[in-house]
Amino acid sequence: MKTGVYFCNCGTNISDKIDSEKIREEILKLPGEIRFRTIDFMCSEDGKEALEKDLKENGMERAVITACSPRDHENTFMRVLSKAGLNPYLMQMVSVREQVAWVTEEREKATEKALRYTNAALKRLALQDPLEHKEIDICPDVLVIGAGPAGLKAALSIAESGRKVVIVEKTPVIGGMPVRYEELFPNMECGPCMLEPVLGDVLHGEHSGNIELLTISEVMDVVGSYGNFIVKIRRNPRYVDADKCIGCAECMTPCPVSAKNEFNYGLDERKAIYLPFAGALPNAPSIDNAICLRAKGRDCRLCKDACPVEDAIIYDDAESIIERNVGAILVAVGAGVYDCKKIPNLGYGSMPDVYTSSEFERILASNGPTEGEVKTAQGKRPKSVAIIHCAGSLDENHKEYCSGICCQYAFKFNHLVGKKLPGTKIYHFYKELSFPGKEEFTLYHHAKEDRNTAFVRYRDMKDLKVEKKGAKKAVTYKDASGKKGSAPADMLILCPAVVPAEGSGSLGNILEATHDKFGFFEELHGRMDSAQSKIKGIYLAGACQSPMDIQKAMSQGMAAAGYILSGLVAGRKLEIKPITAVVDADRCSGCRVCMSVCPYKAISYDTEKEVSSVNEVLCQGCGTCVAACPAGAVKGNHFTTDEIFAEIEGVLA
Repeated sequence: MKTGVYFCNCGTNISDKIDSEKIREEILKLPGEIRFRTIDFMCSEDGKEALEKDLKENGMERAVITACSPRDHENTFMRVLSKAGLNPYLMQMVSVREQVAWVTEEREKATEKALRYTNAALKRLALQDPLEHKEIDICPDVLVIGAGPAGLKAALSIAESGRKVVIVEKTPVIGGMPVRYEELFPNMECGPCMLEPVLGDVLHGEHSGNIELLTISEVMDVVGSYGNFIVKIRRNPRYVDADKCIGCAECMTPCPVSAKNEFNYGLDERKAIYLPFAGALPNAPSIDNAICLRAKGRDCRLCKDACPVEDAIIYDDAESIIERNVGAILVAVGAGVYDCKKIPNLGYGSMPDVYTSSEFERILASNGPTEGEVKTAQGKRPKSVAIIHCAGSLDENHKEYCSGICCQYAFKFNHLVGKKLPGTKIYHFYKELSFPGKEEFTLYHHAKEDRNTAFVRYRDMKDLKVEKKGAKKAVTYKDASGKKGSAPADMLILCPAVVPAEGSGSLGNILEATHDKFGFFEELHGRMDSAQSKIKGIYLAGACQSPMDIQKAMSQGMAAAGYILSGLVAGRKLEIKPITAVVDADRCSGCRVCMSVCPYKAISYDTEKEVSSVNEVLCQGCGTCVAACPAGAVKGNHFTTDEIFAEIEGVLA
C-alpha cells in the first residue's frame, strides 16, 4: 500500500515552528511504502496541481495531508484526490497549524508533537475504507403547514419557481392572525390590506395553479425523509363547494342555529353556516356540523334553499384522507397566547371588561363583534383603560422569556384608544419596555407625550391586583420603588406572553421534530440556522419557532424557501455522504437505545427483523448511537472503533 505524506509549510505559519526535515527522517523509518513531500502553499492553485501530479505519477493509494484545520481545507484536498483518481475517503488530514504551530512555542516540542500526530494519521489511514457517495431521486414539491403570512409568502415564492406546493390549513380561512387586525404596528397599516396581494396571488395569481390549498385540513402522518416524504392529510368537509360559491352570504341569514364565534374569541355569535368574519378568504362559508340541525337528524334545508347557486352547498360532503409526495416540509403554524386565567389576580375570566390583546384587536376591528366601537359590558364608553404589559412574561412562575412584540402593540392600543375615545385616561403597567428597530419607537413616543397616558413600573405580577369597588374596577399596585397606589380602570387589556400554538406538540410528534424547553419548534441553530429544524428536510418559519413580528416571520419564510429551492432542484439527484452510522443486524439485540439518543431521528426499528436500521439521508454521522449501543452493534463509517484506537496508539507510540 503506497502512502504519501504531504507536508504544507503554509508560508512561515508552520515552517517557523516545525522542522519538516526531521519529520521526513522519522516518517521514512516506518514500515511500508511511504513517500514524503513538502509543498509551500498546498491550498493554492499551484499547490493543488503539485499534489495531484505527485499522487498520479507515483501511484499513491492513500494520502496524509499535514497542513491546517480540516474545517478549512478538507473538502479542498478531497477534491484533489478525486481528480487524481483516488477515493477521497482514503485521506487523513493533520492539523499542525492550529493544533501545533500556533499553540506550541518551542520548535523542538512542536516538531515532536507534529510527528506524533502524523504517525497517528498513518496508523488510522491504514484502516480507513474507500467509502462511496450515494445518490437518490428527489421530489421537488413542498408541503407548507399553516397559511399565515410566513407560510403563504414562502409557498408563493416556491410556486413562482415552478414547484408544486401543498398548503395545509386547519381553519376555514387563510392569512393567519394579522388578517384579524385592522391596524398593525408600527405604521398603523391595515393588516388585511397589507396581506391582500399575497392572499390574492395564492388564490388567483399567475402561479396559483402550482398551489393546492387544503383548508379545514390537518396532517395525520409523515413517513420518509428529505427528498421523499409521503404525507397523509385529513381533509374535513366544508359542505360548501368553494369553487362554485360566489360568497354572497345569502345562506347564512335563514340559518336558525347560533354558536359562539371562536374567531372573535366568543365575543359574538355566528350561524352554523358561516364566514368567520367579513372579508375572510377563501370567500366561501363552511358548515359547522357539530351544531347543524341536520347532524341532529332534522331535515333543515334553509341554507340550501336560500343559495342562488345550484349545488354550491353539499350536505353529503365527507371527510377524506389524501396522500401527497413532497421533498420538504415547511412548518408555519404560528403561535398562541398565554392563558391569563392562570394569573387570577388580574381578573381575566372572572370580571367583565378584562380582555386579552387578541380579544381587544377584534373589538377594535370594524368587522369585529362591536364593529370597532370600544365600550364596556354595560354599553358605556370607558373613561379609564389599564394596559398591563408582561402578563405572564419575564416571570419564573409563568414564562421566563420576553415575547418582544407586546410593548409595540400596547402602544398601538394607546394610540387607537386615544383616537376613538379622546380624553380617556390610559395607564400602562410594565416590567420592562422593548421596541427595537428603526421605526418601532414612534408609538411609544406618542404615548409618552400624551398627557392622558400614565406609566407605572412594577416588579412582580403579584404586585398587581384588579379589584371591584362597587360598580367600578381599579388596579391596586406596588410599583418598582415599593410605593403603593391605585388606578381606576373601566376596561383592562392584558398583553400575554406568546406561547406555542395549540397542537404544536402533536404535530411535532408526527414530524418527529423536536421542541425547545419552552415548547416552540427547535431550530438547528438559534443564530445561524433558525429556519431549519434538527430534522433534515423540515423547515421552520414564523412564530412556531419563536415569538416574532410579521416582518421577521415573512423574512424567515423566505429564508426557508431559499433553503428548499437550493436543495431540491428538479432533475437533480440528492447526494448522500457516506459518513453515517451502520447497524450490524447480527449483533443488534433490538433494545432501541440508539433510537432514544439519536438527535436527528434517523434510526427506526424493523418490527419484522427486530433490529434497528439507520436512514442514511437523515443520519449526520454524529456517532451518538455508536457510543450508546450496549452491544457494539452500531459502527460509524470513517470513525470506526479500530480507526480511533489506532490513532490514539499512534499519538502515544
